Amino acid sequence: MILDAMVDRGLSDETRMMREVTRKFANEHVIPFTRKNWQREWNMNPDERLPPEILQIADKIGIRTLGIPEEFGGTALDPKTEVQTFAVISEEISRGDCGLAEKMVQIWKVSVLLRNVAPRHLQERWFPRVVADPAFTLSHCLTEPRGASDRWLPYNVPEAAMQTKAVKKGDRWVINGRKQFITNAYDASLYVIYANTNTKVGMLQGTSSFLVPRDTPGLTVQRCNETLGGRYMNNGEISFEDMEIPEDHLLVENTALAKAGIYFRPGKIIQGSKNIGVAVRAFEETAKYVQNYVQGGKILIKHQATAIRLAEMATKICAVRGLLREASRAVDENAPEAEVLCNMVKLYASESVLEVCKHAVELHGGNGTMLEFGIEKLYRDATMYLHMDGTVDVTKFKIVKNLFPDTAGKYAGPEA
Repeated sequence: MILDAMVDRGLSDETRMMREVTRKFANEHVIPFTRKNWQREWNMNPDERLPPEILQIADKIGIRTLGIPEEFGGTALDPKTEVQTFAVISEEISRGDCGLAEKMVQIWKVSVLLRNVAPRHLQERWFPRVVADPAFTLSHCLTEPRGASDRWLPYNVPEAAMQTKAVKKGDRWVINGRKQFITNAYDASLYVIYANTNTKVGMLQGTSSFLVPRDTPGLTVQRCNETLGGRYMNNGEISFEDMEIPEDHLLVENTALAKAGIYFRPGKIIQGSKNIGVAVRAFEETAKYVQNYVQGGKILIKHQATAIRLAEMATKICAVRGLLREASRAVDENAPEAEVLCNMVKLYASESVLEVCKHAVELHGGNGTMLEFGIEKLYRDATMYLHMDGTVDVTKFKIVKNLFPDTAGKYAGPEA
């Protein structure tokens, strides 16, 4: 298919090889599992949804430990094209299943953060553990019941600060609070927790980050959130009640949000690439269907209405990928336009991919709504990205702030 050939354009030999390995993994292991066991995502016991063999295979081919330094056993990537490679690989995993992609890329993103901000002794302690255990996952805990996307407008005053608070007592930090809608929170082994450490200043000057093991007393996994899509990633809610951690598990004091761009910029790129993976799968399945299913005396693709929709689907996929490639290069190069491009990718991908999947459902007719066909799953998965890594409306506000920093509105709190 022409679209397949377009994927490789401009990629390095290393990235192209990793894409091929990952696509084979999705074709031979992930897609067969999700199709044969389509009921399994609805198992209300989160521990029984994704079989451990899937992560074990991902570990064997080296795509689980991206972002971890090679000296600790991670998979090495060319730093000049690291984010571009993340994008290509996450697209292929998401083409198999976006929940699995979400589970795995969190390891990559948190690992990149830790290798940049964690002290050496914590890297030496934890990176080898991540590498040694295929079931070891990581979680980045920022969102709270009373603060999510609106935190990034920003409204940088004390009353907008984190509700989760950390207080220094002797050689320990004591943390109290709650986090919700957290990727991998239900089954992660290690968490990066953000908490307010200075109640007298704005969020950007008074938020710290901490590295917290799952078995820390006072940390409680409250629930697994039963989501509409992406159900092979166990999104969760956690609480902290007088949770004590050693002072050396502090990652960044007071300015943690300023350092979080290391996590969030690649994150926006990866969100867009996971979107594309869902769209590509929807397009592939629809293309097969309309070339084999007969309606009105001829196969569907010969109907003009079908042709128009297929053209729109393919064009949207290529447009999103083009913007994504430009943004990922900007992040790898640390270009000044990287921030606005990342937000544009998040916005455009989440809205365009949902349209692609809507066309897929409609071109399948009644079969598009049948659980056993799997097309409705792709539509459900696509809906999740409208609010992941920020809602589309808040993302639009951020784009305008990037483009017109001197005149754009505050969009939160009173105007100055």
